Amino acid sequence: MTRRPCLLATATAGVTAALLLAGCGGGDGAESDSTGKSADAGASASPSASASSADAAGRPKITFPSDAKNVFEDAKTGDATKDAVLADSALGVNSVDEAIFKGSTGTEALDFYHSGKALESSIAYVQGFIDDGDTWIGEIRFFDRKVTLSGVNRAYVTYCSDESKAFVKNKKTKKVDRNPATSKSYVLYRTVLAKNADGVWRTADIVSNRGDRACQP
Repeated sequence: MTRRPCLLATATAGVTAALLLAGCGGGDGAESDSTGKSADAGASASPSASASSADAAGRPKITFPSDAKNVFEDAKTGDATKDAVLADSALGVNSVDEAIFKGSTGTEALDFYHSGKALESSIAYVQGFIDDGDTWIGEIRFFDRKVTLSGVNRAYVTYCSDESKAFVKNKKTKKVDRNPATSKSYVLYRTVLAKNADGVWRTADIVSNRGDRACQP
């Protein structure tokens, strides 16, 4: 699947400079499914009923259709704070896709896990799918996820996505666009997350580059 114009090139110049310091690197952490929870903690690997349970921070439940799944690698770093950042980063990704599946930019999770420019551009991204009457099916893999902490309330996360097994589907016609995988099926993301008063790491800025050499197989 080649998603719409590469998601969210919105970061300010200062933020972009900071993001560029963190590259896409390897990792051997535990894999997590589209719940954003670590697979070694008992999260289901099934593509159906991907959801996140509410917790003390009032996290909204995120649900996926049975024919779509996000898989997140490198979920465990050995550092509790970094692991929390990665978990909320994954849930932020899932919240965007949930909005696409529901055909709504007003979902609770989208706002819960995004703020500022990242929220604005995520809404615009979802709206592109809505305007075209599209959704997607299949599996997207997120890998080479790395965290750099900046103080106690700010973090930078870089990661790659592999969309080679995901396909755009028109909701009305049910037609699935099964284009073959190309270099454009791989995307590099650089993100900024900020921890709010409830301890939730919200994505505040995102820059991305579809077809980036750092993410090619």
